[in-house]
Amino acid sequence: MNGWQALDEEIARWRDAGRAVELWWRDDDAVDTTAALDHLLGLRRDIGVPLALAVVPAKATMALAARLANEPGVDVLQHGYAHANHAPPTGKKSELGPHRPAMLALGELGTGWLALERLFGPQALPVLVPPWNRIAPGLVPALPEIGFAGLSTFGRRPRAEAVKGLRQVNAHLDLVDWKGRRDFIGAEAALGVLAAALRDARSVSNEPVGVLSHHLAMDEAGWDFLRSLLEKISTMSGAHLRAAARIFASREARP
Repeated sequence: MNGWQALDEEIARWRDAGRAVELWWRDDDAVDTTAALDHLLGLRRDIGVPLALAVVPAKATMALAARLANEPGVDVLQHGYAHANHAPPTGKKSELGPHRPAMLALGELGTGWLALERLFGPQALPVLVPPWNRIAPGLVPALPEIGFAGLSTFGRRPRAEAVKGLRQVNAHLDLVDWKGRRDFIGAEAALGVLAAALRDARSVSNEPVGVLSHHLAMDEAGWDFLRSLLEKISTMSGAHLRAAARIFASREARP
């Protein structure tokens, strides 16, 4: 059985159980207008599916805001503050790790939100995407206190709410092989990861499943696969690609 058949069979199991697959699409690291961003937005428009774009507040430009103002199908999430690595040389990269004072990190996040709100207005959702999908556990309880209503990292979430008032919805399939050649992981590998995540969501975690792209790092094979996957999901019975605003239900979370 190839990967596409395995995906079909897993979604059929959801239908047989009277349930609908809920997926979403997140793309990380946006800062400015680029040819890669145009490719990303063109793909979204061609297929007519919603996109959650994680934007780095300290680096986001007015040009990016103007570009996205004409993209009603795009929600903006907060990708940390400056996407700067503060981990020691031997540690895994992290901007929001345990290596800095918590108040400094939280202050930067608050400043970042003000920048996103000013640039993107109602397109910006109070949802935090930590750079490198890492955040110190001690910071998480404070996120609702500074206005965040959502958190998105990677892999199976421990629970629907990371803490009270903070809905967690993660990505599960990353299309880039960061530990290898930093290119597309391959269709069979990607489909295997996706089918396994859907199976886990059906039998254990009951969570939306996220597809993660990186428009600045995608090669041609990755783009081709992403188009094929989004086209297939958007036409399949029993599968729905949801907007981040709907999944996180967070537009009214901030005063």
